[in-house]
Amino acid sequence: MIDVFRIAIFLLIVAIPGMAQQFFPLKDVRPGLHGVGRTVFEGNRIQEFQVEILGVLENLAPKQSIILARLSGGPLAETGVMQGMSGSPVYIDGKLLGAIALGFPFSKEPIAGIQPIEQMIADSNFVKSTRTGIAHALTPRSGAFGDLTEILTPLSLTGFTPATLQAFASDFRKLGFEPLQGVSGGTPSSQEYSGTVSPGSMISVQLLSGDMNMSADGTVTYVDGKHVYAFGHRFLDSGSTEMPFARAEIVAVIPSLNTSFKVSRARQWVGTITSDRNTAVAGEIGRRAHTVPLSIDVHSTATGTHEYHFQVVNDRLLTALITQTVLFSAIDATERNFGAASLRVKGQVEFEDGLPALHIRDMFISDNALAQQVSADAVVPLGFVLGGGFTNLHIRHIGFTLEPFETKRQLRIAQVWADHRTAQPGEAIAITTLFEGEDGLRMTRSATYRLPIGSPLGNLNITVSDANTLNFPDFSGLSQSALRDPAQLIQAINQFRDNDSAYVRLWRQEPAFTITGPSPAGELTDPPPSIMLVLADPSGSTTVNPAVTATRGSTIAEIPLPVSGYVVSGAKTIQVEVKE
Repeated sequence: MIDVFRIAIFLLIVAIPGMAQQFFPLKDVRPGLHGVGRTVFEGNRIQEFQVEILGVLENLAPKQSIILARLSGGPLAETGVMQGMSGSPVYIDGKLLGAIALGFPFSKEPIAGIQPIEQMIADSNFVKSTRTGIAHALTPRSGAFGDLTEILTPLSLTGFTPATLQAFASDFRKLGFEPLQGVSGGTPSSQEYSGTVSPGSMISVQLLSGDMNMSADGTVTYVDGKHVYAFGHRFLDSGSTEMPFARAEIVAVIPSLNTSFKVSRARQWVGTITSDRNTAVAGEIGRRAHTVPLSIDVHSTATGTHEYHFQVVNDRLLTALITQTVLFSAIDATERNFGAASLRVKGQVEFEDGLPALHIRDMFISDNALAQQVSADAVVPLGFVLGGGFTNLHIRHIGFTLEPFETKRQLRIAQVWADHRTAQPGEAIAITTLFEGEDGLRMTRSATYRLPIGSPLGNLNITVSDANTLNFPDFSGLSQSALRDPAQLIQAINQFRDNDSAYVRLWRQEPAFTITGPSPAGELTDPPPSIMLVLADPSGSTTVNPAVTATRGSTIAEIPLPVSGYVVSGAKTIQVEVKE
């Protein structure tokens, strides 16, 4: 049924009167046919190369055929099939056959796989974007030595530190990119969408623009009015999407024993990629893309203040991954990455449609690799929200403020005591905590809790602990399926505790269940046995309802003990007996 649908679309397009470009049908492809391809080897001049058809590989992918061809002409004898050639159109007798899309790594000859144009058009669609792509799986797309695989898309990173490329190269390769350091000329200087493209033109999909740039290059296969088809294979296979693209010029062609590539620079904004499918990406000329403003301020006592401003694509996976990459590079460029150090992060993600802002607050310490730790953990809340399955989630702005310190600002909970061991209902209890740090640092913080009238008699547990000890069970019990809208998800994450405070938790040794999700929510203390059987499974280790989590003891009160500027670690528990 799918093949019949694709062929019907293809025949309909071919039959349109007055259509300038005719297509060469896949069914008429035979070994020995000769044609020409078009691509850019230098500047923005589209040049031709020769194509000899070797045959058709049927069902190479499910119900998908690939045409195998030998290329020649231009620099191809020296470079072979290059990264950046993806999408280069191939013509037989003036009719468009398809796009260069696949190649053999380490091949001695420029042998390429051609994606038929009818498959590219049938797979593409031009629907209104939801402004957030679907979630992507990090699955490798490059094959082993000798495999016919999709030509990796060159991903140019400019303005990033060399360590950034080393840290994130494997993540980008799993997405089908080949990350390259400083092989792109950045983004267009003008924000006007005034550029035009033709079949064979080089385009640059701009994932990040501003003080650092991240762009992925490919070639245009076919232009139908305002509609553009390119690459000949998936970009991320994200379906409906929204990514700006620009016309690019080639600065140089770099031969390589593995896979050669083109060095490019973006010149003029052209439009927006709106469809990213298995056999092609498709876009619209003149359409502006919605991107997310991202700002990072680094306030360093050693190197001063550094401000960075960007525009990043609005995508469930890429927004968080690119933000993590930018954070890493900003820290790596301004702060040392070896030796004891600390860093305080304050972030805010603003959303449209009246949603509450997501607040990110954290303090980090490390003896080395601080940039890796901070960049990974700081974007976890953002990634969790974007991966929550809400399609109506649109980001207005992302901002981070980083405050680094060249010392290890850590405090350990050394001792906890109460002003007396017994107390009566209605009486106040003073709880004091001693913290110890490096260089003999010692400090105390106190909190007071008044027992309510009518408090149960018996032992009252008082635990002073760090934020992670309390956040971990809360986060592990947080179920996205139990939250009905993104506002509830954002508010739940905003309730997580800061790690530059200790927390005094007063609790009793009795069964309790924490209920997350829509109101009413909270803690159910000491429920009847019949209710406990409904909430918990027979082993008592997990819960039937993902919105309900079994906890050890019921919490009576929780009091924060701020020690701003230090990461708190550890936990201590004491008991006070409540009696008449």
